[in-house]
Amino acid sequence: MKPTPLAKPSPRRQERLSRALCATVAVLLAGLISINHASANEGDVPCISLPRPSIGVGGSAQRPMLARLGRVLAGLAEPSTLVYAAPGACNGPNLLRDADSRYSGTASYWLADGTERTCTIDEPGVVIDFAVMGNAIDKCPGFTEVPAGVTDFLGPVGTVNLIVPVSSTEVAISSEALYFVYGFGASGGVEPWTDESQLISRDVNSFVALYVSLAAGLPVSRMLGIDARTNGNSVALVAGSPNPNAAIGFTSGSVADAARDRVRTLAYQHRGQTCAYWPDSTPAAFDKRNVRDGHYWIWGAAHIFARTDNAGRILNDTSRTWIGWLTGDVPEPADVSVIDLIIEGGDIPQCAMTVRRDGDLSPPYSWAPPEPSPHFPSNRCSITRTPKSWARMRLMKASRSGCFHSSRMVSSISSQRSP
Repeated sequence: MKPTPLAKPSPRRQERLSRALCATVAVLLAGLISINHASANEGDVPCISLPRPSIGVGGSAQRPMLARLGRVLAGLAEPSTLVYAAPGACNGPNLLRDADSRYSGTASYWLADGTERTCTIDEPGVVIDFAVMGNAIDKCPGFTEVPAGVTDFLGPVGTVNLIVPVSSTEVAISSEALYFVYGFGASGGVEPWTDESQLISRDVNSFVALYVSLAAGLPVSRMLGIDARTNGNSVALVAGSPNPNAAIGFTSGSVADAARDRVRTLAYQHRGQTCAYWPDSTPAAFDKRNVRDGHYWIWGAAHIFARTDNAGRILNDTSRTWIGWLTGDVPEPADVSVIDLIIEGGDIPQCAMTVRRDGDLSPPYSWAPPEPSPHFPSNRCSITRTPKSWARMRLMKASRSGCFHSSRMVSSISSQRSP
């Protein structure tokens, strides 16, 4: 049976259909032009034209904290703007070496409702006001001390987490295993992490890479793996691996916590420890108990570098405000809890720690916070949260918890081979 041919539309109906199609295409094109125009305009905003800008450069690990501070600054009665570019931790101090070092390119800033926007700094660039990273400055290439005219302020404590896809069956890793995984790859023989295309890493300017190299006992320049460039990209590459059991990476704890539906944090056993610890008391908790008492090893305080005068006073007014909120030297806004902002960002207030260390991944020792600033009362310092909200609790000395024993961890392999 032959198919019945469709009836040809009348000339009048053809004209109506043609007009309707043209109108639809015009609307779609107008929408695309509008979207592209809006996107272009957003990036075309000069960063220096924003209200009272504090302009900084550093690593992506601190972006969650800075985003929250930027939101508060933008909502003040006299708005200010926190402007931040995150090309990598050690890039920040490089721009603070002297008054001639300048940054140009795009950067982020935040509105009072938390919306992130981008702005542009054209050539020849600007002298930045601050830099932020998780490691001390002497771990950056070419630095032995903080440059003159710059002060290092300690910020909240953050972790570096070793991550695998949620579907991975792996639970823990030791520093010795980490050495062979990132130092030797396929020839290291640490199953299932022998596929070098599934090892996600970062470059030598990255705080998280510097900390993993210290934990593993590897030169950061010799670490194998695909450079993800940012913490967020590390999560995306690990989570999207075509071979979930072979994939491993690392990222800041704040970024890992925000992506628990896509990646899992491995328990970590450092040299000399008898078992592995998660940053939290259990894989499902958010209390950072094993960081606060020193059992989880890969943690450190953020370093905020700002230009200061001879008396140590921060030169940029907006930088002085938000850094002062973190240190307790400046009163926080009446309707804002800076401690809550720190915790919500996935980091740990200094006043919640019961241990301290004098250098990057140096042995921790018992420590009690000094008398609190009147602007930063210790009775508001708490660190337990649920997946949707943070709950207050009495800060108490934590017992050993989250200790994981695994016969599969490479805890007795000699690390005498050099990559």
